[in-house]
Amino acid sequence: FVLDVLTRNTAYLSVAGSLLNVEFPVSAEVQETVSAELYLIQNGHSLAYSPIFGYMEDYSQYIPRGHYTRNETLERYFRGMMWYGRMAFLLKGGSDGLIAEEDARLATIQASLIAAELPGVKAGQNAASEIWNRIYSVTSFFVGVADDLTPYEYLAALEKVFGTEFAASELADEDKMLKLKAELAGMRNPEIYGGSGVCVIYPPVTRERLYECLSRTKGLRFMGQRFVPDSYMFQNLVSPAVGMYTGNSQPFTMKMTPLGPARTFPRGLDIMAVMGSDRAYEILKREGDTEYRGEKTSYDGQLAQLKKTFAGFSPQDWQRNLYWAWLYALKPLLEKHGEGYPTFMQTDAWQDKELSTSLASWTELRHDTILYAKQSYTPRLSMAPPPPRPLTGYIEPVPEFYARMLSLTRMTRDGLSRLGVLNQQEDGRLRSLEDILSRAQGIAAKELENKELAQDEYDFIRDFGEKLESIVSGVEAEGKETTLVAEVHTDTNLPEEVLEEAVGYVNVALVAYKVPDGRIIIGAGPALSYYEFKQPINSRLTNEQWKQMLKSGQAPSLPKWTGSFYQP
Repeated sequence: FVLDVLTRNTAYLSVAGSLLNVEFPVSAEVQETVSAELYLIQNGHSLAYSPIFGYMEDYSQYIPRGHYTRNETLERYFRGMMWYGRMAFLLKGGSDGLIAEEDARLATIQASLIAAELPGVKAGQNAASEIWNRIYSVTSFFVGVADDLTPYEYLAALEKVFGTEFAASELADEDKMLKLKAELAGMRNPEIYGGSGVCVIYPPVTRERLYECLSRTKGLRFMGQRFVPDSYMFQNLVSPAVGMYTGNSQPFTMKMTPLGPARTFPRGLDIMAVMGSDRAYEILKREGDTEYRGEKTSYDGQLAQLKKTFAGFSPQDWQRNLYWAWLYALKPLLEKHGEGYPTFMQTDAWQDKELSTSLASWTELRHDTILYAKQSYTPRLSMAPPPPRPLTGYIEPVPEFYARMLSLTRMTRDGLSRLGVLNQQEDGRLRSLEDILSRAQGIAAKELENKELAQDEYDFIRDFGEKLESIVSGVEAEGKETTLVAEVHTDTNLPEEVLEEAVGYVNVALVAYKVPDGRIIIGAGPALSYYEFKQPINSRLTNEQWKQMLKSGQAPSLPKWTGSFYQP
């Protein structure tokens, strides 16, 4: 649907069994990217960078679960709605964001186009906005409102900056886009970190680090997952919000991280403790799950704040949707019963039974809302990385080779000039190649002497490929290809054969080299591949036939002796 909105393609609908197949053309420019995204959704099952959105996504979330494993229709619905609920057009980019600044600008334009087009696009007989409202209203009644910005909030910001009617071309206006981003930045932040991107927490471990992480995930989610109170409790009762472990045991909630022992897991008992269960807190304390403290924070401090917040809600607040009302219905089971109740209900054993019942019921609630409730994540904890040292380029240090190639190039230019067959453009290209070879010779000599290169020499190495490209610019494609073949010898003894020598695909060579400051760096560069094989005399190969052999996997093996440096 989103692709249809953006590309205005016509959808062709046909019913196949109980499934509705929607087919529409996808432009060749995005086909590969879309296919890669769909593959991860179907088969990812782990963290990976989204080919479309460019940040890290947890593709294990797309494994159909809960009530959605019963048939293919429900599985497809699960994956589609999960994608609409999780994937975000992020607002913030650059060093403080999860994506590059330019990617964030494009994402904001894309989100704006979706929000602006939603009321006007037809999906069948209805406006797309009507269908969106219907889905959102029904799911909100069950689970609650989105934890992230919705299309309507983007639409409100667009109307404030651009007016009620504007042309899409106005989104190219940098001043107005800055105002739009400022307007959106002033809107609410998500309160639950749902795992978008790689949100890393560096020391010091404080609650503020969590808020910084949440702000990076701000943006439009088309049908965002919903804020649920238990995920909010979990988010505020794991590190960095509660600090680090200060005890001496191995509690369930603790995991060793690069920053030390942290509360990376919450417990269901946390929710019951927030909702007023003293017995739940006693168990947590006894088992070591409360011994966390940090800079201006602690588990007990966070728990006290959450208990105060939720105790302040009125019965009407708890009836805001079915999810909250379900939790509210469990609260009486968590109370300690005194005189007037049967004796068995006044025992610790009965309190534990009621606690177990409440947790089982809550588990059923999460099972039933697994697709819509926003799941909390513990951000990644890491030591502050050292400032990055500059990467240094390297060329193969064989100065004599560059010197002889330079001599060959000069000989070519001088000889063709004397023969009067060299035009001005070709003369310029050969002179440019002479300059490149001369510089390469000097750099190679310095590398052998372990001398530090100047910045302009590192710049030369970095731009080496572009410089060569400019020299061969305009040369027909066939002239640049390395995949070629030539027979070099004929044997007339039966069976009559020829010896073929061929160059295949360019490989990547990895070498470890030492730079003057003592670092050992792994460098990568191109390396030609070489083949030698026999061919029947009546089957002398052309370049085109050789390329087809490579493409179809019919090429002979590389010479055995290349195994000392080449690993297929």
